[in-house]
Amino acid sequence: MAPDLRTAVGSVLLANPVMTASGTAGVGTELADYGDLAELGAVVVKSLGPAPWPGNPPPRVVAAGGGMVNRVGLQGPGVSAWRDEELPRLVATGARVVASVWGRTVEEFGAAAGHLAGADGVVAVEVNVSCPNVEDRSRMFAHSPTATAEAVEAAGSAGLPRWAKLSPNVGDLVEIAGAALGAGAEALTLTNTLLGMSLEPAERHAVAGGLSGPPLHPVALRAVFDCRAAFPEAGIVGVGGVDNGATAVEFLMAGADAVQVGTATFFDPRAAWNVLADLARWCRRRGVAQVRELVASAHG
Repeated sequence: MAPDLRTAVGSVLLANPVMTASGTAGVGTELADYGDLAELGAVVVKSLGPAPWPGNPPPRVVAAGGGMVNRVGLQGPGVSAWRDEELPRLVATGARVVASVWGRTVEEFGAAAGHLAGADGVVAVEVNVSCPNVEDRSRMFAHSPTATAEAVEAAGSAGLPRWAKLSPNVGDLVEIAGAALGAGAEALTLTNTLLGMSLEPAERHAVAGGLSGPPLHPVALRAVFDCRAAFPEAGIVGVGGVDNGATAVEFLMAGADAVQVGTATFFDPRAAWNVLADLARWCRRRGVAQVRELVASAHG
């Protein structure tokens, strides 16, 4: 018998716990040639600001330490253009859509999220607070409980369930997570990238950015475990190095309700569907009738 893969992240019901990760699946139907987007738990689009943003010049993405360092710089068309041009095509595939938003100021978070109000087919807004705060000497919002809370609260303008995407580059992630939940977030997305760098000796060139993929997995796993212990009722999404059924199960056991597949998609555009199929096989072979049985099972 096929396992029941249904889950929920806060109030958002999903057919299964496997989603794409923001920044790795484009802003629309870029992956539709590789699989049925409606088969995934949700499609999380690239983070969108209140206006178009050019991002950084190349090089933007390099392989590093078994993972990837990226410095794309949040390039995107802006929420309004995305809603008009990309969202209708994405919704037409039957996909459940999670829109990710970012801003340089609290007001920009509010403006970006406000453009999502009433958007058909968007089930949640992921608030990417792991971006520079120009009001605080370019520190990330996610490095401050107060700034995180202000950005999450501002994103309430969408009128949608809010998921706070947090950074692992902090001393006390649980404190930051508590601030996000206290400001109205239903769920935590754990985590964004680690600060990292890749050096190319022959060209004497360095690329500094965010490290993702397998090297991030143990860090994100600990973040999920600690936040589940601290906040038993919160929705949690695990992100970082999910490339097969086993790594997805690890996140679920640590306390995640769902997972996102990111860096693996750069190596194989079918990665999210492969993880979903492998997760179903893992459950079937071990007699797991419902995937929810696994959630937080490592906590005893």
